[in-house]
Amino acid sequence: MAAYKSELIQTLTSRGFLHQCTDLEGLDTKASQGTITAYVGYDATADSLHIGNLVSIMMLHWLQQTGHRPITLMGGGTTKIGDPSGRDETRVLVDDATINTRIASQKRGFSRFLKYGDGPCDAIIANNAEWLDQLQYIPFLRTIGPHFTINRMLTMDSVRLRLEREQPLSFLEFNYMILQGYDFVELTKRFGCTLQLGGSDQWGNIVQGVELGRRIAQTELFGFTCPLITTSSGAKMGKSVQGAVWLNADRFTPYDYYQFWRNTEDGDVVRFLKLFTTLPLDEIARLEKLTGNEINDAKKVLALETTRLLHGEAAAQDAAETARKTFEQGGIGDDLPTVEMTSADFGAGIPAWSLLQKAGLAETNSEARRLIRGGGAKLNDQKLDDENLNVQTSAAVNGMIKLSAGKKRHAIIKIS
Repeated sequence: MAAYKSELIQTLTSRGFLHQCTDLEGLDTKASQGTITAYVGYDATADSLHIGNLVSIMMLHWLQQTGHRPITLMGGGTTKIGDPSGRDETRVLVDDATINTRIASQKRGFSRFLKYGDGPCDAIIANNAEWLDQLQYIPFLRTIGPHFTINRMLTMDSVRLRLEREQPLSFLEFNYMILQGYDFVELTKRFGCTLQLGGSDQWGNIVQGVELGRRIAQTELFGFTCPLITTSSGAKMGKSVQGAVWLNADRFTPYDYYQFWRNTEDGDVVRFLKLFTTLPLDEIARLEKLTGNEINDAKKVLALETTRLLHGEAAAQDAAETARKTFEQGGIGDDLPTVEMTSADFGAGIPAWSLLQKAGLAETNSEARRLIRGGGAKLNDQKLDDENLNVQTSAAVNGMIKLSAGKKRHAIIKIS
């Protein structure tokens, strides 16, 4: 591994964050000479950040841990345009009130990873609506427009791929990279920001911002991207059996978050330990030597550490204990997804397939039937053989019925 001057670049590269950098040697030198300020932008496309944002958040975390200042830039302005990167269709436009509500909710996800305050390395939250909303169209075009050529913009992946697939790209979206480039210049003026971090899909937009800063502000700026995170099987990371893996606990429970990481493929465990936990590299190297069934111990460490980072020690331990009871003892853990029903809801009984669907273990009744016919469903840890089995309240143990779909998905029907 190459020797770097700065702890920042040494840390980011050794933990697997480097994909591309506009000038790695120059950035390394600058980071070794004093505090640098860097940012990542987050558009308000939902009311919670998701696991796809976690790599960039961890980059900001390590930036701060190595003595530098992070900025989390909320896209109050750019959300009104919509980033075309990686999409085949135009984003649905939302109003200002919705954007502001989403931003307020998203902010909760950062505080576990970053320390905010007034110190030299304390993180800053900014919102690009502060300057983008104030722009006057003609003056902006006259000042910034000459530094972007249509020829160059058409080569950027966010534009080129959409056009190659013959999917419509609105003029509104076409402006996104210009606004992102302008964000970088504005953050440089306001906070002395010289580095933009992001995912590999943002490379083209980041480069445009670096070049814009050099042309209109005569400032040396840098761009650094992390790789697109895929699993060993080639799937894009970020989906669970419940759908998207959200960072807010009200969207995705700490237990579900723990289980998402616990179910990591064997070939991804070490890589994810480096990217998504703060474990020292020598401890990760020890876990890397585990083989066979011992790899499950490394997965438990991964699940515990990632959950601790996001949700805190107590929630992580609770999730781990629930998983232990559920999977190692065959019992019922306290944090399992729970659906409350009354005795009246059961009436004379409910078909097993219907109960699985009500518990959220199958999206449709037909899926629930197939699950039972395929031998993948259990009731109170006993295999369900009859999809039409009439489940009555007498099946409850201590007022609860445990349902399972496969080995890793469980839910509780709590009867009152």
